[in-house]
Amino acid sequence: MVTNAASFGRSGVHDYILLRASAVILACYTIFLVGFIACSSPLTYDVWHSLFSALPMKVFTLLALVALLVHAWIGVWQVLTDYVKCTSLRGVLQFTFVVTVFCYLAAGIVIVWGV
Repeated sequence: MVTNAASFGRSGVHDYILLRASAVILACYTIFLVGFIACSSPLTYDVWHSLFSALPMKVFTLLALVALLVHAWIGVWQVLTDYVKCTSLRGVLQFTFVVTVFCYLAAGIVIVWGV
């Protein structure tokens, strides 16, 4: 069996499950935020700050961020695998994307836990 080191999951089934699970997490996060904005009549800085200073919201936000990054990685990997045939160029693009994703994750952790 051939294993691909660039794939996030171990197989297409794992990637499929990760995509669906991350999509569900992102949908729940979006529905929650839209509902919160709709139900908060005066949406002020204090209301927004108190929402994001609560521990469950910090955890939910980081979970959504990780889900977004996993979802994006699998999508970019599939697109690059399908359309970029030059192996070295694809490797450079994947490396660049992974570095960018880790920078986004680090920035997200600093921003969320800095509130």
